[in-house]
Amino acid sequence: MILKLKDLDSYLMSDSTSFSEKPRNILITGGSSGIGYQALLQLVRQGNRVTFTCRDETTSELISKNLQNHLNQIDISKMTYAPIVDLSDLLSIRKFVKEMLIKDEKIDTLVLNAGLQYTGEKIPRWSSQGIELTFAVNQLSHHFLAQSLLPLLDKSTYPRVVVTASEVHNPNAPGGRFGQPAGLGNLNGLKRGAGFKMIDGISEFNADKAYKDSKLCNVLFASEFYRKLCLRGTPMPVIAWAPGLVIPRTSQGFFRYSRKKNEIGQRIFSLFVRDIFKITESPQRAGKILSDLSTLDRYQVNTFIYYSNVVKGIGKRIFEEAVISKEAQDHDLGMRLWQYSCKLADLPLELCSPLA
Repeated sequence: MILKLKDLDSYLMSDSTSFSEKPRNILITGGSSGIGYQALLQLVRQGNRVTFTCRDETTSELISKNLQNHLNQIDISKMTYAPIVDLSDLLSIRKFVKEMLIKDEKIDTLVLNAGLQYTGEKIPRWSSQGIELTFAVNQLSHHFLAQSLLPLLDKSTYPRVVVTASEVHNPNAPGGRFGQPAGLGNLNGLKRGAGFKMIDGISEFNADKAYKDSKLCNVLFASEFYRKLCLRGTPMPVIAWAPGLVIPRTSQGFFRYSRKKNEIGQRIFSLFVRDIFKITESPQRAGKILSDLSTLDRYQVNTFIYYSNVVKGIGKRIFEEAVISKEAQDHDLGMRLWQYSCKLADLPLELCSPLA
């Protein structure tokens, strides 16, 4: 499927009542800002029931209020659920999973979208369990959710998993060529367990590389998850996608986890790539793509697939199926990433059995 920018702009302006797919039960992470919030707006407007995780009560209440203001014809309380989940804390995630399994409501689409990057930092930050924060939030939390909530996906007639990755996972892609490239080596850092600074175990800490590495992990995880689903006899669509470089005009976006000392450089960078060269994507258009990936029937194909919102020139982008990096195609690396992640999160190595 190829969607040109001008077609996407027209679709964004179209009447939402033209949406024809049946409403779905959707769980999305990272729905409080940026791409995730724009996708959340679209999903609720279309009549889907959406669970969106929030890191604290204040955020949960604020996003619910914003949704009600944006969608004043819809009773948000009946269409959404905003549980408190700290994706940097495995205990918080485990508690949330337990609550969801007790509720025992099906999940039609699991959208693993949350992500952070603390640009320019040389000192790592840590999760509650002493895991480097980029890996903990961008990758490990999503592995935990996908594996643990599989019984609820099993309850759906047409289940689907969508993982927000990035082209920076690929050193040969335009976004992956700047700075240190993504590369996981032999996973020696991850293999040692909590306290590793970089996944490869040999690089000095670099926040930008840590982000690229986490996006490479996203693609490897999505591919390995699909492989395990096939071995289990329950294949379903597992979609990884790259939204392009999304830089909104507010602080609640790409650089929101970075320190103030990097602010001037970030503003100059944003000026050039967004306003002069026009190679960025807007949160609204990227959010629309994400909502489509989550709901449209044309994406209900039982395979692993990777899409990218590719820059084709100044102000020109095309959303299309793309090739993942050579390292992301390494099945042995994907299996070992799965094994070490399960050990780190205290998860079983194999997927649970299908529901009876």
